[in-house]
Amino acid sequence: MSDEQQLSDFLNGKTEYTLGLFRFFIAQLSELGPINLRPTKSMIAIENQKSFAYITQLGKNFMHVVIPFSQPFTDNLCFTKIAQVPGTNQFNHHLRIYFEADVNDEVKGFLKMAII
Repeated sequence: MSDEQQLSDFLNGKTEYTLGLFRFFIAQLSELGPINLRPTKSMIAIENQKSFAYITQLGKNFMHVVIPFSQPFTDNLCFTKIAQVPGTNQFNHHLRIYFEADVNDEVKGFLKMAII
């Protein structure tokens, strides 16, 4: 199955509100540089040179995004949870987006760090 078909399957049945959030988020990421969406069965990986963020859930009125870093960034107002992947030096930073305004300067700063 092609990536486009998998992406379509992932987005199928989602609310217009959530699809709008998804399109807005992808447009914001595209301003940081070229990106590629690689859908899997359970998430959408967002890639530049490497995967730098993952959309893990599209709810009725939100998107859940995970951004992995090699250290925890605990001094923030945007992440709902930071969890270390057991046995690794990876810290997954969980971001819940309810409104376009949630993709603020702080979030964009972390996305810029992740894309490098």
